[in-house]
Amino acid sequence: MSNSVELYACLYARELPAQALLRLRPEERDKAVVVLEGEPPLQTACSFNAKARSMGVTHGMTRVELETFSSVVLLPRSIAEECAARAALLECAGAFSPRIEDRSERTAFLCVIDIAGTDLIFGTPQALAQKLLRRVRDLGVITSIAVSRNAHAAISQARSGSKQITLIAGGSEAGTLSPLPLSVLSLSAQQEETFALWGIRTLGALAALPEKELVARMGQEGKRLRQLAGGELPHLFVPVEPEFSLVERMELDTPVELLDSLLFVLGLMLEQLIMRATGRVLALASVTAKLSLEGGTTHNRTVRPALPSNDRQLWIKLLHLDLESHPPQAAILAVTLEAEPGIMSKVQLGLFSPQLPESTRLDVTLARIRAIVGEECVGRIVLTDTHKPDSFRIEPFVVPSKSAAIQVPGQSVAAMRQLRPTERITITLRDRQLSALTFREKRYEVEHAYGPWRANGDWWNPTLWTVEQWDVIARSNEGVSLCCCLVRDKHQWQVVGLYD
Repeated sequence: MSNSVELYACLYARELPAQALLRLRPEERDKAVVVLEGEPPLQTACSFNAKARSMGVTHGMTRVELETFSSVVLLPRSIAEECAARAALLECAGAFSPRIEDRSERTAFLCVIDIAGTDLIFGTPQALAQKLLRRVRDLGVITSIAVSRNAHAAISQARSGSKQITLIAGGSEAGTLSPLPLSVLSLSAQQEETFALWGIRTLGALAALPEKELVARMGQEGKRLRQLAGGELPHLFVPVEPEFSLVERMELDTPVELLDSLLFVLGLMLEQLIMRATGRVLALASVTAKLSLEGGTTHNRTVRPALPSNDRQLWIKLLHLDLESHPPQAAILAVTLEAEPGIMSKVQLGLFSPQLPESTRLDVTLARIRAIVGEECVGRIVLTDTHKPDSFRIEPFVVPSKSAAIQVPGQSVAAMRQLRPTERITITLRDRQLSALTFREKRYEVEHAYGPWRANGDWWNPTLWTVEQWDVIARSNEGVSLCCCLVRDKHQWQVVGLYD
């Protein structure tokens, strides 16, 4: 099979509306769950799990009929959660082949994967199917997989759900499909009635019908169905390119007002996001929580640590601290988590570089500080592009991957210690030049004075500023040198910094 020109794997998940709701509700998986659609009180059952099916639940049952069953959990249908589950399944299938065809139905997920030539990467078709099944199980979805040289044969076999993994050898398609019921072909109501009158119940019986007589009665559609039943119909593969997006959504059964009650839901959603990112060798760089509130409003918060991480406990703690400092103003009806993927990076330090704090602990510590003093007061100071004194802004902390500064051997580096607050001094002028100064009750004779540098700005604002600046080298009578930066503002002389 691995040497064939064409080879397809079909991934099929029945009752997707129910499975999409249960993948984020593990506490409900052991119960009989029925998904309702429509406007109350005219709601009907559109999907259910295996336990509800064993109790006799069928599609189209009204809510009144379902309430007669004991211990049946009724959940409203969520199109958003179905879209998130379908996107996760397509993303999972895309990890095994770039050629995927989405053939999803109303309440079922179905995709065909072109796996021809993938044996060098994933091994035999059996090994590939097992790896795909494990990946899908991690998503919390129950599926069946069929592998065949004929795409329609794989689709029919997967729809039957008789086995979790089925491999159809080349040339044995008709024999493998023979015992399957006609329901795997998605017949119309008229076609079902016609075959029922003829006594045709299986694909083998349909494939055994004479072709000419079948075409005479049903036209070319009869020929197509006969080829489908025998696994002979050729397939025109139409691949799709699903967009990679890490999004999980969950509509809550009841409004939630306490943030502690929301942490369990966030933990399950983060686990799914981390698992999907790990499958692509990525990490979560940022997570945006969009909370749908009562009254039609939304509450959006974004958390971005210093480094991309897949630590679930770290993300839960960061989201919890952020929502505590910025709580929603109404009860929460639905939660959407959108993650931005990033590269799994490690901080590589030099042999003699100082030890940096652990990024995860630093992120949690900064989040706790921000909750106390505010976001605008936590970060690193960055000078703004202006000559205005004490002009700076606060930016978030980042963990550098390399040394921030490399000192060239033999090159001296000067540092200035800025005085806060500035200290007033007394200046002696001689021929309009700086001659001496008195700083901290000690007199210094000026040896070199560089300046003045005049700067002003913000003439359009009430905070108009204008200053003159000098760099001065002075020496006291005891021989103590002083290198400082002087500023004159409104006829006042001040020392704003000392050079080391």
